[in-house]
Amino acid sequence: MAIDEREAAHRAASDAERVTWVDEEDRPLGGLPRAELRERGLISRGTFILLFNSAGQLCVHRRTLSKALYPGYWDVAAGGMVQEGEDYAESAARELEEELGVSGVPLREHGRFFFDEPGNRLWGAVFSAVSDAPLKLQPEEVLEARFMSLDEALALNPCCPDSLKALKLYLASL
Repeated sequence: MAIDEREAAHRAASDAERVTWVDEEDRPLGGLPRAELRERGLISRGTFILLFNSAGQLCVHRRTLSKALYPGYWDVAAGGMVQEGEDYAESAARELEEELGVSGVPLREHGRFFFDEPGNRLWGAVFSAVSDAPLKLQPEEVLEARFMSLDEALALNPCCPDSLKALKLYLASL
């Protein structure tokens, strides 16, 4: 299967994936397909995992052009939507392994925030992890990845606004 076909199949499966639907206070209301949740302007849950190396550099990656939100943007966090039946920590561990191939590392939670933008309404939980393991990028979601200083990461443009909010919450928690 060609990469474009694989990305299209991944996007279709992703849109049909059942994710956690919550209210404005982050109380669960059930599960809905991702595409329906976005179409109706409802609120989901998301995880944001800031991956650092032992030198203190942050892993940033560029999103594929097939992503429904922020295609081709730089992203300072791995992560995604919390699936129906998952909690934030389970989702964070799954997403870190799926996107960057990093597993078995301790995740530290730094707090939660509400993000509200047309097409992207969510409660986000921010986690951090440290790993020097080689990255294994998910080709349907990640074009490239590199480690850089926090100042360099904060200056990336264009950068996913929800992930930037997650990074700023992390920095405020230090």
